[in-house]
Amino acid sequence: MNWLVDTLRANPAIAIFLTLGIGFWIGKLKYKSFSLGTVTSVLLVGVLVGQLDIPVSGPLKSVSFLLFLFAIGYSVGPEFFRAMRGSGLKQVGFAVLMCFICLFCTWGTALLFGYNPGETLGLFAGAQTISAVIGVGQDAISSMNAADADKTSWQNIIPVCYAVTYIFGTIGSAWILGSLGPAMLGGIKKVREQTAALAATMNESSLTDNPAYVSALRPVVYRAYRAEAGFFATPRSVAEIEQELKTLGRRLFVERLRIGGKIIDAPQPDMKVSRGDEIVLSGRREVIVADESWIGQEVADPQLLSFAVEKLPVMVAKKGIDGMTVDKLRQMPQMQGVIIGKITNSMGAEIPVLADTELHNGFMLTLQGDTREVELAAKSIGYIDRPTTATDMVFVGLGIFIGALIGAVTIHLGGIPISLSTSGGALVAGLVFGWLRSKRPTFGRIPSSSLWIMNNLGLNMFIAVIGISSGPTFISGIQQVGWMLFVAGIIATTLPLILGIWIGDKWFHFPPAVNLGCVAGSRVTTASLGAIQDNLHSTIPAMGYTITYAIGNTLLILMAVIMTAFM
Repeated sequence: MNWLVDTLRANPAIAIFLTLGIGFWIGKLKYKSFSLGTVTSVLLVGVLVGQLDIPVSGPLKSVSFLLFLFAIGYSVGPEFFRAMRGSGLKQVGFAVLMCFICLFCTWGTALLFGYNPGETLGLFAGAQTISAVIGVGQDAISSMNAADADKTSWQNIIPVCYAVTYIFGTIGSAWILGSLGPAMLGGIKKVREQTAALAATMNESSLTDNPAYVSALRPVVYRAYRAEAGFFATPRSVAEIEQELKTLGRRLFVERLRIGGKIIDAPQPDMKVSRGDEIVLSGRREVIVADESWIGQEVADPQLLSFAVEKLPVMVAKKGIDGMTVDKLRQMPQMQGVIIGKITNSMGAEIPVLADTELHNGFMLTLQGDTREVELAAKSIGYIDRPTTATDMVFVGLGIFIGALIGAVTIHLGGIPISLSTSGGALVAGLVFGWLRSKRPTFGRIPSSSLWIMNNLGLNMFIAVIGISSGPTFISGIQQVGWMLFVAGIIATTLPLILGIWIGDKWFHFPPAVNLGCVAGSRVTTASLGAIQDNLHSTIPAMGYTITYAIGNTLLILMAVIMTAFM
């Protein structure tokens, strides 16, 4: 045992990976719907390992945190800057207001309980579930005009207060928004009915089909039929067949033909189909199964159904597509035969595939269909983002360098030092560089797997170092703040959420589902979004989550700097 302790003290990197491994494992454990989450688990394991008094160098903590903040900014950058114009401004205004409500409610609670700057920042980080405030707050405290001993004490107490208040910050937020929120807005039954009505309205299309969701439960399929029904009493062209499909309310396409025993790929619109010929149709499963009656018997023809089908990720980048609805896109000639399988925004959040869903630069569409048709459609939409493992490290390295350098500049106002700090600068740089990538997708690519590493490993390595470093003083820190901090956390978590729901309804007049999504996004509480969607049986709340998440995830982190100035 002595050998193990001496080894960990001599090689602190080993202790960090031990903390990460056990922390991630505990973070995956669930009891019913309750889970500590990865960040809190890593922190608590780090505190436990830190009881061995293991010294950890400072640069590792800073490097991992800068990577995390740049990744956060890069992810939300396109949504952040897009939200500053157009129809998203209403949600931007709500998110900004919510962030200030979170700030003032936490500050007021801290004043009520007589907390010092470190305790206040820890309360803010945990009650509002914004883990990055731990690092930004510690950086901000280091530039305060105060004794070094006080600053060290305040920095050490931040993770303690975070750990105590984070649990209710997560679970309480999910319960308030998922259960109490619908009750405040008229009751769960009424809110579900209003949400279903909103979804139906958004799904009204000028096309004759119903462009509803496409998910793994409703895949695009290809089926072969023999032309036998009365419709084919006279030869029909491919164009006539597809027009008949539209008339019947089916968005299906003729992909292949077998005429006189010969297989024809990509048939032309004027090509004729007679009785006895075979047709391959493509479309969603629930639509295509209804077509046998007017065509003819379905046939099992392995040779006819053996052809290349491509699923291609395409980033929206063309100026004419930015702001276009899904319905309008589907009416473009280039989309003939192409199905939109999925839409995700720049943060990786899935967007409902509805007729009125707006597409914006940086959105990723998954197109499916014949290879030739899909690639033609992709060129008219934007940039084909083929899977790769290569990260543009020139982009990442210079981005963090420029941002951190700007953040290091300090301006003195009335003797008070004001600065973004290096961490705030890295976040802002990520926002700008992520936005540039959405405008010019040929450079600056960070694959989703690399972004996950930068985001999750960056944050949790930082948290592991914090936990190990604060381990020796953690217990005494809890004794210092007392368990009334948990009560303070409940107040600081609950007040902004209740006010946000009321303001979104009475002032901004958001539909109930969108209102709850906006509050969840502004507070950056993904767990709450899941609870809302489960309770309402709808993904409509995501329509209010994406823009507000981009704003909240940025402003709440920077609020740590404002909070420090208040102190």
